[in-house]
Order: sequence, then structure tokens, then C-alpha cells
Amino acid sequence: MPVLEPSEVAAVPDLLAREDHRIIADMIGETSTVLDLGCGEGDLLAWLARHKRVEARGVEIAPEKVRRCVELGLSVYQGDINQGLADYPDACFDYVILSQTLQVVRHPLELMREMRRVGRRIVVAFPNFGHWSVRLSLLCTGKAPRTGHLPYQWYDSPNIRVLTILDFEDLLRQEGLRAEQSCFLRRGRRVASQPNLLADSAIYLLS
Repeated sequence: MPVLEPSEVAAVPDLLAREDHRIIADMIGETSTVLDLGCGEGDLLAWLARHKRVEARGVEIAPEKVRRCVELGLSVYQGDINQGLADYPDACFDYVILSQTLQVVRHPLELMREMRRVGRRIVVAFPNFGHWSVRLSLLCTGKAPRTGHLPYQWYDSPNIRVLTILDFEDLLRQEGLRAEQSCFLRRGRRVASQPNLLADSAIYLLS
């Protein structure tokens, strides 16, 4: 992985201004190998490459975002993670990241199993549909919930999976995955208790 040039680094936002990125960055070990699925414009990968000297790889479906990643000097290819990770051998990465993407994939369980196969540890972040505002919106309106962190209409939402923190933890037990770390956020601030009710997003480090 080439070291980013100063001009490239200047184009990378200060990710530590976002608490979810700060948490994910803290979970990633120095000089590790990292695969980011649905990496967007590569901001997180570029930050990790610069500050933690990771060997960074990414997969992104949108061609304009892939171009942005390439401009940052990242090794990212255009691909659809719904088609799996068959091109990667077993345990070839120290970490596989799936951030704010689990709820939009067609086969999340199969993807989680593939992440587990190719990564020694996996990082998963997702919106919590069990947050009280989602429950209240459905109760009061009788319509598909719309909230500040889930602002979409039912017909234009990218979210095709509706999961809560409790649902995800049930899946971990089913699949024999261990949560080494977990963190829960509400509007970028950490939630200390009752996360399934009070947190709008969750981040897990799994092994």
C-alpha cells in the first residue's frame, strides 16, 4: 500500500470529527490488513492508511466513488458485495469493515459469513431500527417510520433490511461470533444503557 502524498492527505476529511469513524479507527490495529466493503469515497480507508499505516483495500459499487478512491491513492475496485467475496482466500485480512451497509445488502447472513471467512476480525456498524423514535413514529402515524436518522419514504429508502441491536446480537449467538467490543451512539454521542431503545446506531468488533 503506497503512503499517501501530502496533497492526497489534505483531501481526506478529519474523520475523528465523526464519533463512529473514531470508534472504528480505534478498533483497527496498526500496520494491519484491512478490507472495507462499500467503502464510499474512501475517506476512512485513507485515514487508516495515513495514520495507522494499514494495507488498505476496498470494494465500492458506485464508479464515481471508486474514482475518488483512486485519486486518494487507494486500492479500490468497483464491485457488488451482494455477489460475495469468492475472489478472496480464507483469512487474508486482519479486519473486514462493513459500515452502515448491512441494512442495504440482499443477503446479509451470507455476506457476514464471507466476511468471517476472509477476515480474522470483522467490524460492523448499522442503524438501529429499534430506537424509540422509530417505534413512536410507527405507533403514532400508522405509516412506515420516518425519523431524523431514517428520513426516507418507504418507496425510496435504500434500507431493505430492518434490524435492531437485539436482532443482531441474536445473530451473533446463532453464528458463534464473539463481540470483542461494542459501542452504541445517539446523534454521535455514546449511549451507556438500554441501547436497543436509546441508540440510533451500533458498532461491533467481532471475532
